[in-house]
Amino acid sequence: QVQLVESGGGLVQAGGSLRLSCVASGSIGSVNAMGWYRQYPGKQRELVAGITTGGSTNYADSVKGRFTISRDNAKNTVYLQMNSLKPEDTAGYYCNARRSGYTWSVLRGYWGPGTQVTVSS
Repeated sequence: QVQLVESGGGLVQAGGSLRLSCVASGSIGSVNAMGWYRQYPGKQRELVAGITTGGSTNYADSVKGRFTISRDNAKNTVYLQMNSLKPEDTAGYYCNARRSGYTWSVLRGYWGPGTQVTVSS
């Protein structure tokens, strides 16, 4: 059992920045990868960025060069620095913890309750 708590979402103007944080707790011994997914209304959650405990990262093409994922393993925390935000980044953002970062496209593992990011034009 793993618990995830996100923070940092909110309303920001286009071109602005936000930093999301996710703290994991519980039985995290098997967690080797954490990531951020976003979900648009009526759509399946899709990967934004993922990172392994070893530092290997994976990004959606739409956020490359704008978003940066990082982690602090000692704090069991993963961050998503979002710069140059666009209205199309508006979505619910969900933290994910899983056993590996091999198949990010597969929805599995543990999920946080989500945090809303809204980008206005």
